[in-house]
Amino acid sequence: MGAGETQIHGHAAMDMMMAADKPYTRETLRADIVARFGEDALFYTCSASGLSVDGLIDFLAGHGKFSGGSEAFRIDPASRCADDE
Repeated sequence: MGAGETQIHGHAAMDMMMAADKPYTRETLRADIVARFGEDALFYTCSASGLSVDGLIDFLAGHGKFSGGSEAFRIDPASRCADDE
């Protein structure tokens, strides 16, 4: 990551999912994140930074942020950390 590159907090993607109020697959979530933030967007969370779109999805899935199965999941609002950066 070069100097001056802006990263987006992962909460922005989580907020997008909550506002959409629809189930996602990995592919539809990726498409919505890219449409909203761009293919080259980089994200950070409370414990990681420099995450690509796919890296963010992997991070969220790996940290139990989704509820439901792999073909129809939603963001679990209860899983959101208290960090409101």
